[in-house]
Amino acid sequence: MTRDWIGILSAALVSTCISTSGFAADELKLKAISDAAIKPIMDKYGIPGMAVAITADGQNHIFNYGVESKDTNRPVTSATMFELGSISKTFTVTLTSYAEVTGRLSLSDKASKYLPSMKGRPFGDVVLMDLGTHTAGGFPLQVPDDVKTEKQLMEYLASWKPSYAAGTHRTYANPSIGALGYITAKSMGKDFAALMEEQLFPSLGLTSTYINVPKSKMADYAQGYKRSGEPARMTPATLSSEAYGVKSTAGDMIRFIDANMGLVELDDKLQQAITNTHTGYFDVGAMTQDLIWEQYSYPATLTTLMDNNSSAMLKTIPVKQLMPAMKPRDDVWINKTGSTNGFGAYVAFVPKERLGIVILANKNYPNEDRVSAAYQILTDIISAR
Repeated sequence: MTRDWIGILSAALVSTCISTSGFAADELKLKAISDAAIKPIMDKYGIPGMAVAITADGQNHIFNYGVESKDTNRPVTSATMFELGSISKTFTVTLTSYAEVTGRLSLSDKASKYLPSMKGRPFGDVVLMDLGTHTAGGFPLQVPDDVKTEKQLMEYLASWKPSYAAGTHRTYANPSIGALGYITAKSMGKDFAALMEEQLFPSLGLTSTYINVPKSKMADYAQGYKRSGEPARMTPATLSSEAYGVKSTAGDMIRFIDANMGLVELDDKLQQAITNTHTGYFDVGAMTQDLIWEQYSYPATLTTLMDNNSSAMLKTIPVKQLMPAMKPRDDVWINKTGSTNGFGAYVAFVPKERLGIVILANKNYPNEDRVSAAYQILTDIISAR
């Protein structure tokens, strides 16, 4: 482990304990608010298990519902791990941002700087910032199934041809953010999964977050279920680690949300890297595209949040680049959804309110219901303060 990361790890092991009084400390009121939003969704979609974590005024509260598996009927606990799906991308850009803060790369660099074989190819001219904002020029949602090896990945990227000029359209895609994670690992001289599990996660103080779940922790890995009810867990694939491969607990994820609001004591460079991921690069209507994170002016309406987290956002959308980029702000609602075949997740936070939420489920269900539940919980908390 490098000296930089040793220092970060030491700092991460000390949490900032912020005193709180009144409503935020009332566990029963918070649980009632959570129950009112979550239980109807579980009933509506037959979700076996869910975990909700709330950070309010510096205090964390975790509420568990249902079971990890319909076969074992083991209840969801603080140790239960869920697949995060695309929320994994927020960790990828945190690593990229840290690499930039520590001088390993720059978001203005071209891909060919780190992948020399791409020189003279369209992909080689893509700048890293565009890879992290879905604006590289148009990739498919998934890496093609026949791309299974690193050699095949390089051949795929070398043959890629953009459909649009970089920075003009947003096309949500796993290959672009996956390539950014791959390039970041190249810049840091280590395997991506190793960087995450041995350096970034420990430096954030996350003790139950993995890309590759160890055998000793498999009993805590929830069984996922498709919308049809069939059991499902993600199958590793090319760039899956970088794009959607993280598994975590509600407790670890709410700590990560706290870190994103500056409520956890971290190494200064790591904290700067996290904050930098909230820089706004593109205007996408009511939404501002940060480095993977999606932000809205606060207060945001439920309709705005639901519309911009719907499947319509998977389509190609014209964007306007913000010049200069928008500096990180407190008066925003920042969020990210994440899905795999068997899991559904949502995270959101409002720095100005020192309020955030994590909702994890071991069944894939519509994004709109996740957003609605989170909105109901957070607005009820604000109203009750």
